[in-house]
Amino acid sequence: MEDLRLGVVGLGLRAALADAGHRPGKGSAVVAVADTDPEVRAGVPERFTGARAVDDHRRLLEDDSVDAIVVATPDDTHEALACEALEVGKPVYVEKPLGITVEQCDTILRTARRTGTRLYVGHNMRHMGVVRQMRDIIARGYIGEPKTVWVRHFVAYGGDYYFKDWHADRRRTTGLLLQKAAHDIDVVHWLAGGYTTRVNALGDLMLYGDLPRREPDTPRPDGWLKEFDWPPANRRDLHHVVDVEDVSVMNMRLDNGVIAAYQQCHFSPDYYRNYTVIGTEGRLENFGDGPGCEVRVWNTGPTDYRADADAVFRVPESTGSHGGSDVRIMQEFCRFAREGGATDTSPVAARMSVAAGVLATRSLREGGMPYDVPALDPDLAAYFAAGQQRNHARS
Repeated sequence: MEDLRLGVVGLGLRAALADAGHRPGKGSAVVAVADTDPEVRAGVPERFTGARAVDDHRRLLEDDSVDAIVVATPDDTHEALACEALEVGKPVYVEKPLGITVEQCDTILRTARRTGTRLYVGHNMRHMGVVRQMRDIIARGYIGEPKTVWVRHFVAYGGDYYFKDWHADRRRTTGLLLQKAAHDIDVVHWLAGGYTTRVNALGDLMLYGDLPRREPDTPRPDGWLKEFDWPPANRRDLHHVVDVEDVSVMNMRLDNGVIAAYQQCHFSPDYYRNYTVIGTEGRLENFGDGPGCEVRVWNTGPTDYRADADAVFRVPESTGSHGGSDVRIMQEFCRFAREGGATDTSPVAARMSVAAGVLATRSLREGGMPYDVPALDPDLAAYFAAGQQRNHARS
């Protein structure tokens, strides 16, 4: 089997995706990269032997030697780039979030249906060991039927990863309750077996709003993703626009009656996600979210507090970025681009996570007003449920 030849648009913060997809002789290879940064382009031939680098993504779309496109650019560019790739018939991987508005997501889904080109969205947490283990525990009935899900997201590096570049500008992201939480909302939906229909939220820019910022059009400081200041109030050189919240709390009601809650803080001393799922017969909770960490289950009682669990599951060991999930998701995308068929990720689920995040962001900026999440066009939902078969495509 010849390698699937990948064209990568954007080799920035998610460059690990391109690295994971570059497996010459083993099914896929990066053959071309489009990036606006000349320094990034200069390093492409060495990073991906034989690959070429260009400054205009359209050259990849016009190139018959590129079989599929990976879009790993800032969030506000996803709609245009994904639709261009779909229009020329190249299967496309779009990094999460699918878009920064509900309308952008729906435009991408409609374009995929109309063209019949395969669309894949990069919710790599569906391939993380801890998430798959929690889903398996639920499927095996250890906690009965899930009824409520709580997520606490501690973001130790928030002031560096999200407030020193474009992520801090709501014009590029809508907000971090969408940009950062899109992963977790999708995981909540996957574990609970439903989609959010109603949200309300509270949030604020509590710490990073008053810290020193860089002037417009000045570069990020050297070592900005390698050297971190503590405590958070010592951080400097923030993006010149900082208007997204660094603390947010979101409540969700799902279409199957499940109640869920998500909390995010960008100035925590530690960095991990803590999930709690309570069902009709027990509770699970993860302690750490990487390889070797634990998911514990309590399903006997009632009792007072006890640290010992009724069952303990260790997250499988794996290597590679994001606990090995980047490798696994790129393998799934490449298989899907070649053959089609079912995937663990879902464009519809990606849209629904964005929709919940968008309405929650609106809520927190309007004092916690509850909002209903707009439903997806049933015809679009049916098309993707049928596996994006071309005979379902229509204008």
